[in-house]
Amino acid sequence: MPLRTLETWPHGAIMLDAQHTRFALWAPDAFYVSVELENGKSIAMLPQADGWFETEVKCPAGTRYRYNIDGEMDVPDPASRAQASDVHGWSLVVDPLAYPWRHANWQGRPWHEAVIYELHVGAMGGYAEVEKHLPRLAELGVTALELMPLAQFPGERNWGYDGVLPYAPHSSYGSPEQLKHLIDSAHEHGLAVILDVVYNHFGPDGNYLGQYAKGFFQEDVHTPWGAGIDFERREVRNFFLDNALMWLLEYRFDGLRLDAVHAIDNPGFLQELAHRVRQQVDTGRHVWLVLENELNQASLLKEDFDAQWNDDFHNVLHVLLTGETDAYYSDFAQDPTTKLARCLGEGFIYQGHTTRHGHERGEPSSELRPTAFVSFLQNHDQIGNRALGERLHQLCSPQALKAATALLLLSPMIPLMFMGDEANASEPFLFFTDHHGELAEAVREGRRNEFADFAAFHDPERRERIPDPNALSTFEQSAPVIAGNEHAQLYRQLLSLRHRHIVPHLPGAEALGAQVLAYAAVSARWRLGNGSLLQIDLNLSATPLDHPATAPVLFETPALQGAQLPPFSARVTLSPVGEHP
Repeated sequence: MPLRTLETWPHGAIMLDAQHTRFALWAPDAFYVSVELENGKSIAMLPQADGWFETEVKCPAGTRYRYNIDGEMDVPDPASRAQASDVHGWSLVVDPLAYPWRHANWQGRPWHEAVIYELHVGAMGGYAEVEKHLPRLAELGVTALELMPLAQFPGERNWGYDGVLPYAPHSSYGSPEQLKHLIDSAHEHGLAVILDVVYNHFGPDGNYLGQYAKGFFQEDVHTPWGAGIDFERREVRNFFLDNALMWLLEYRFDGLRLDAVHAIDNPGFLQELAHRVRQQVDTGRHVWLVLENELNQASLLKEDFDAQWNDDFHNVLHVLLTGETDAYYSDFAQDPTTKLARCLGEGFIYQGHTTRHGHERGEPSSELRPTAFVSFLQNHDQIGNRALGERLHQLCSPQALKAATALLLLSPMIPLMFMGDEANASEPFLFFTDHHGELAEAVREGRRNEFADFAAFHDPERRERIPDPNALSTFEQSAPVIAGNEHAQLYRQLLSLRHRHIVPHLPGAEALGAQVLAYAAVSARWRLGNGSLLQIDLNLSATPLDHPATAPVLFETPALQGAQLPPFSARVTLSPVGEHP
């Protein structure tokens, strides 16, 4: 892969050859900028048009550097490709061609084959430890890893959504070359790898951009994390567009999951990102673009993006499985069975419907293909945003969980699981950070106040028992112990059925609707691309139903129930082509 031209990648330190590096910084509020090397050498950067400073320096890969602004402030490179230690210290010059790829001809996998396993690299021990799980996950039936954000954040531990240096994989997980080795090894096992990227905000500690590039932000636009990012500025857009291309072209990630794009008030940026990716990725290579978007904008999924995380699927099933209706679950508490039927038959539940806050949410989604929706019973948010990080198997009956798992893994939507789901791991996944001083206290108190709307934590004394995000023990408790067991065998069985009978026929599949059978019981149907009919009958109530199978049974739990649909059960049938009831 040739080195990029300066025009296509202006931000940061770009190696021109083995001994020379070009440095570029957009600092429109600075009068003077220099590159400071660890050996004490200081090189003035030449001012250019539109607030740019640049220079070329004789220095090889591994050189430690930082920028000095106006002789007063040392800062890391905002486009640092790696950090020597933390977000406040030295940046490193990185050779993007240093890693010798073993599987350079890997072309990825078609989106309809995706079975996604979300994981936190730090909680699993770093890149090298994650690599040890690849054979097991491939054998289980997983086809893609999704890594939670890697961008350098303050401290040694964090979910990753506090990143402030988006180009630099976090130093405590391993080197850039070790990350590439993980991706290369995943490809060897037939596994795609996608990365969760955060383009809607920077973390609260270590972001110096506002001190020399105030135009990066819009002070009159407010987000949950502070001033909004000004995506109207070309320099700002390119900062993130080039970052996306770096992960896909240099690191050979197979896709990106864009975090909370509802906080990016600029649809044009999202469309440009999708178009740039499609234009610059080699023809024939499969690259996936997935959104997290509370706005349920179905229009973004028609052409530009492959899919969206469907929180509606999780939320309504969580209400039915656990009976919890606090806070945002209250939007799914009224007539949840009808809402589940709408979700299975049309994709989103909220398609312009009014939420508990009186706001209309969503766009009509019934015309979208089933694979435009990523479904899950749990993910990092839905476990970690619980006060005590409990997993679903600790909140509902085993029989109900098996039925819901069958729905997840055998429906035509794209299934996602979180690390440990496949073995009913007992360890929680808690919210953890590594902040200090006043910021640590603010995060601790903010975390506890988040749960004031939950009945179990109305009492302030109970909220005080919520684990401190900054405590090392909070992070250590979140490392899953994954062992083979009966639930892992269920995943293996269901994913084997999915890959044999459903995945080959997902292109061209369409939803045919879903009907309510009784409270917490629905029947949903899809026509697959080959003309066969897939039907899933689900009963999450304690009452048996007379609902006979009308086609060959692909899977049922409990097994051998004949015409009856027992309590907490799922039946999946698949009719041969041309033999629909």
